[in-house]
Amino acid sequence: MKGFASMVMAAIVGSALTLLTTGYFNKKQEGVRIEHVGTPVTQVGFTKNEAGDVVPLDFTATAEKITKAVVHIRSTSEGKSTARDKAPETMDPFQFFFGPGTPQQRGPSQSSGSGVIINPDGYIVTNNHVVQGADVVNVTLFDNRSFKADVIGTDPDTDLALIKISQKALPYLSFVNSDQSKVGEWVLAVGNPFNLNSTVTAGIISAKGRNINIINSGERSESGTTAIESFIQTDAAINPGNSGGALVNLNGGLLGINTAIASPTGSYSGYGFAIPSNIVSKIVEDLLTFGTVQRGWLGIQVGSVNSDLVKEEELSVNEGAYVSGFGDMEERSAAKQAGIMQGDVIVKLDETLIKSSSGLIEYIGRKRPGDKVNVTVNRKGKEKLISVTLKNREGSVNSIRREERDAVAALGIELEDADPKLLKRLEISSGVRVKALGNGKASRYTDMREGYVITAIDNKPVKTAREVNAIIKSKKTGELITFSGVYEDFAREYIYAVRM
Repeated sequence: MKGFASMVMAAIVGSALTLLTTGYFNKKQEGVRIEHVGTPVTQVGFTKNEAGDVVPLDFTATAEKITKAVVHIRSTSEGKSTARDKAPETMDPFQFFFGPGTPQQRGPSQSSGSGVIINPDGYIVTNNHVVQGADVVNVTLFDNRSFKADVIGTDPDTDLALIKISQKALPYLSFVNSDQSKVGEWVLAVGNPFNLNSTVTAGIISAKGRNINIINSGERSESGTTAIESFIQTDAAINPGNSGGALVNLNGGLLGINTAIASPTGSYSGYGFAIPSNIVSKIVEDLLTFGTVQRGWLGIQVGSVNSDLVKEEELSVNEGAYVSGFGDMEERSAAKQAGIMQGDVIVKLDETLIKSSSGLIEYIGRKRPGDKVNVTVNRKGKEKLISVTLKNREGSVNSIRREERDAVAALGIELEDADPKLLKRLEISSGVRVKALGNGKASRYTDMREGYVITAIDNKPVKTAREVNAIIKSKKTGELITFSGVYEDFAREYIYAVRM
């Protein structure tokens, strides 16, 4: 009995020593302890289904739908003898004597991007910068079929382009109302970054109404830039090659066209920007109906209200679009003629609240000449409702006729009446400015650059864009047309000749 008790006591002491030793070593090693759980978590969150039940959030069905409607676009510019890829403003002193750029031979160049099929008959939306200046545009579908595309129309002011391939019954995406999208909403971005086809990334809408001054940033007049920027900002990864791709909601509805990134490296750094679908649909409708974009103008200069402006101007509101003036459109300003005054703060357009200048630009950018807009302004603390009939850039309520666009389509030039202040600086009495150069004979066979002010055609002075359009339209196929003109900061005359 005594021996048995000794054995029990020894066992107890041994167990205690074992527990103490194990605890000591576990404590020493707990920093490298590895645990394994049954199944890794694969879902990013939870949502509610149609029945109201909480279910794991899943992107697979949406991704499968949208990837079939996003295409890969490859644009090719054929080799040609042309001027250096510099604007006249950046030329060195030697080039002043030899015209805008010394001719040099260069080979074919290629660029790539993405596009979104928006119609089963082959209509595709992409960015203007994806196809600008291209001689050949190739589209590759999700199933690797490849087709040449025709450029239906472009709009540099929104960086949008509409192209078409000759195919039917294609998968496509439908537009949804981008106004109803909300900050924090889940979105997917689809495109072809780094030539990696059909890449899907997920994120949320980080902000709306962003103006980052990236479209036509070099094209400025006394009234500022004509670009329309009111981007949807997202943290879904967007990289080079995503341009022209789709930003969609979780139902697969098209919320926007991915356009730009904010990055110090050129690759994704957390910020991507998409053109809202409400702007895209308006541009597409104009290009299909009129052949060119119909732009309605209030005819004002605006800036966003901020705390400094509130103090400086003693404003009664903290948000809105401040009317700082009328610029070179003062005589043609629809807003001024309707009664809007310098110093007014526009706080509402129709039933849409306006919190910044980019919000105003986006809303008016969806309108056409002749459209009426109810403008609510805050004037010295009191609100006034003013009805404004929008005009075009020339001060008329008429739409630009399709035939006028067709008349210059072969040349690929977009014209506008020269700003009177620009004419004064150049010391010339009249002229027509080349606002943009697209894929046409002017860019292929001459050294003409954007910003060129046409003073005469075939040695006959010209005053308006409409007049130049009429002259070009009267030319027969194969007939030579000669442009005379100047560039800002380059006083000498430049002459370009091209056959129609």
